[in-house]
Amino acid sequence: MEDHKPAAMITFVIATVTAATAGLGAVVSSKAVEIWYIALDKPELTPPGYVFSIVWPILFTLMAFAAILVRVKAGSFSACSGALGLYFLQLAFNLAWSWMFFGFKEVLLAMIILVVLWILILATMRAFWKHSATAAILMIPYLVWVSFAGYLNGSILFLN
Repeated sequence: MEDHKPAAMITFVIATVTAATAGLGAVVSSKAVEIWYIALDKPELTPPGYVFSIVWPILFTLMAFAAILVRVKAGSFSACSGALGLYFLQLAFNLAWSWMFFGFKEVLLAMIILVVLWILILATMRAFWKHSATAAILMIPYLVWVSFAGYLNGSILFLN
């Protein structure tokens, strides 16, 4: 049964907040990549820069679809508010990582944030699973990429 929050509005909020997170993260990272990031010693498995601009939009799209699917399958916002709360929290940590790593160049703090983000992604996937296995599975590429980002972040921390 649908509660008083219209489903279309919740879908709009999920899509908008996800896109805004992606955009704000891209703004700070694109400026830092031009100067600071290029000068860093990086591990051998660091992909070329264009890979990031392909992967992240795909991941954010999958994440938004997963959250919207949870909302639809739950039947109401109140039924999935905990799962969506975790989703929005992990988005905040995703953005915090971008700003700490690229904006403030705080590689150690970014690594700590990334560990918390990884845990929040797992918690989000678990909460999503209760409403939709498909939604949880849609988050797997994101978890894998954030794990790889942990390798990159940690390597940069130790190499520089």
